[in-house]
Amino acid sequence: MFEEIQAKKALNKIKETSRLALPFQWDLNIYRGCEHGCNYCYAMYSHSYLEKEEKISCAGKKDSDFFRKIYVKTNIAEALEKQLGARSWKKEVINIGGVCDSYQPAEEKYGLMRKVLSVMIEYESPITISTKSDLILRDYDMLEELAELTHVNVAVTVTTMDEKLSSLLEPVASSPEKRFSVLQAFKDTAATTGLHMMPILPFLTDSPENIEQILSSAAECEVDYALPSLLYLRGETRKHFFNFLACSFPELLGPYNKLYAKGGADRAYKAELYGVLRNLMEKYNLSADYMKPLEIKYSNPKQLRLTDF
Repeated sequence: MFEEIQAKKALNKIKETSRLALPFQWDLNIYRGCEHGCNYCYAMYSHSYLEKEEKISCAGKKDSDFFRKIYVKTNIAEALEKQLGARSWKKEVINIGGVCDSYQPAEEKYGLMRKVLSVMIEYESPITISTKSDLILRDYDMLEELAELTHVNVAVTVTTMDEKLSSLLEPVASSPEKRFSVLQAFKDTAATTGLHMMPILPFLTDSPENIEQILSSAAECEVDYALPSLLYLRGETRKHFFNFLACSFPELLGPYNKLYAKGGADRAYKAELYGVLRNLMEKYNLSADYMKPLEIKYSNPKQLRLTDF
């Protein structure tokens, strides 16, 4: 179900945090809600946030169906142009799609990304995009053009190489193979590329075999960085994910309750997992430094450096 709305502004300033340095300062979301249906999605909270902040519901009632009710900001390109055209704009990096995938199926219908990219090209605005859809290849020409003008980072999220498991975890996203085709396509452009192995799911996608398959494929695509992170469970995400486990993997409810007594996994599990990750990252000469591609500004875009994560 789509609901068309008018955005008051296109860009939202990212709050600074001492805990995590980010390679972007602004966030742009064309949609609210995401049809990909990822059962571990951290952004399920955003529907209630939208209801509170933008008051877009016709009847004023809360609708938290994040996967099925998609709010479409039909004036997003116009709103973006107003902000980028302002004298105060400093050409800071914009993250496209912080709480939704900009290339979810709704984009096939609305085609708003091409309008947004047209504005980005006009103002030579640096961007970073993360997606689980090969629909991004539709806009290859515009992203290639923008990358010749300024910083463009294209990142793809892959959690598992098992297509059957992927279809359970991320039912409407592109297959893992198609996602890697995106990284392969952009590796010879001026854009930097990254693999997001987010999140790693204990007892489901955390095997050394699965992790190695993903990282070796990323190395073949010559990504500029590979960024892993472990599942964190809180709020609506925790509730939804445990319901998903009850339906699809009931035998894992006990282990998850024990491992996730709090929002994050316990220290012993994390220490073991990150040890495996470091060894494999080193084996495939992959860097977890997602800031470096922006810092070097293409002086040597394929130079990889292993860092702690």
